[in-house]
Amino acid sequence: MQRAGRFQAELTVHPDEVVWRRGSGLTRRAGGAIHEGVKVNQFVLLTVMLLSSGAVCVRAAESTPPLSESEVVSEPVPPQVVASAVAAVGKLGDEVVLGRYQAAVERMNPEWKERFAKRVGGMKELERRLDGVAQQMVQQGVSMLSFKPQGQPRTYEVAPGSQMRRENGKVVERLVYTKWMVLVPTVTKFRILRQGGQKPLVVESTGYQVAICDKGKDDWTFIDGAGLKVSDLRSLFITLPQNMELPPVNKREVK
Repeated sequence: MQRAGRFQAELTVHPDEVVWRRGSGLTRRAGGAIHEGVKVNQFVLLTVMLLSSGAVCVRAAESTPPLSESEVVSEPVPPQVVASAVAAVGKLGDEVVLGRYQAAVERMNPEWKERFAKRVGGMKELERRLDGVAQQMVQQGVSMLSFKPQGQPRTYEVAPGSQMRRENGKVVERLVYTKWMVLVPTVTKFRILRQGGQKPLVVESTGYQVAICDKGKDDWTFIDGAGLKVSDLRSLFITLPQNMELPPVNKREVK
């Protein structure tokens, strides 16, 4: 655990976090992560500030019997749903690269954001901590160069709910999935200034965004994939398969 307000790499313990220890050379943990004195992960701003009171451990919801897939009416995934999710992730990345970090908070999935806010003492406290982030990043010599969706998205139907449908001339109540969840792989590049006039360090981060939207709408919210586990997602959407695979998350130095 770290004291609140410290802008440091050790806010969370994760093998894929990038850290810059000032005055030291590059080291790697198992898994190939690069280390120096500032944590760099996707949406640095959001992760650092949200976790600045200590490592966030999101507990899964109480175990409940999963619904049988045969009980819920499913539907094919329209190509435009995937395209919409990818475009929304790209737009969010553009905002953050331009320094509009508040967009990452505004578009964060509300249920997930509520969990983070509770961890740091409420939504107002969360917003207060975000106010000076841009300046802190500049002071630490960290800047985001680019953020792009890249890779094959994976789509799931989630959040079962009842819906009245007309079948064979009768109105019947059916259990249907009400939301789309799309795992959108991303590639982000960061630049870290180093002391002593050394060449800046450029780090490429491969990760993903979890894009979530009500069916029939085009209003996506997001969960960053850094440090995310299947159990975290299943705590929100219990019908997700226990053996679902998440996109890889890793980082490497760009020579």
